[in-house]
Amino acid sequence: MPGDPFYRSPAWRALRSIVRRRSGGRCEVSGCACQGVVVDHIVSRRDGGADYPGNLRHLCRDHDNQIKEGADGVRRNGGRLKVRGCDADGWPLDPARGRG
Repeated sequence: MPGDPFYRSPAWRALRSIVRRRSGGRCEVSGCACQGVVVDHIVSRRDGGADYPGNLRHLCRDHDNQIKEGADGVRRNGGRLKVRGCDADGWPLDPARGRG
C-alpha cells in the first residue's frame, strides 16, 4: 500500500534493512539467485499481517510482479509465487522470459 505512511517511517526502514541483511541482497524465493529489490509482506498488512521480519521477504522484480497488489488490495495469483528460479548469473530459468 504505497499511500500508507508506515512505508515512510523509520520503523519500516529498519525492518527493510533487517530483511535485506538476512537475504544477503538476493531474492528469498527458493532457487532464485536474482537480486532482491522489494521487501514484501507475506501476509499483507491489509489482511492483518504483522510488521516483523518473519512476515517479510526480499523479492526480485519478477517474483514481486507475480503477486503485486492491485488498487483493490487483491494480489495477483492469489498471493502465491510461481517458483521458476534463476541461474547462477541471475537470469530467470523460465525460457519465456529470455535473457534480455
